[in-house]
Amino acid sequence: MSPEDPAGHGVPGDDDRTVDLSDDFVVLPEQTTDDTDFGWGERRGGDDDWLLAERPPHWG
Repeated sequence: MSPEDPAGHGVPGDDDRTVDLSDDFVVLPEQTTDDTDFGWGERRGGDDDWLLAERPPHWG
């Protein structure tokens, strides 16, 4: 057994492998399709005008 390979397997460890960390490497997207209005079943545009018109009378 050598000090570099305490288990004596002769296989290089994780510290010995090369990992490409270039800018093109993407693990996960910034936003999934479920995290959009379309993913939630929302339509384009808003209901703000309708919501403001449907205020309860006590909001006066």
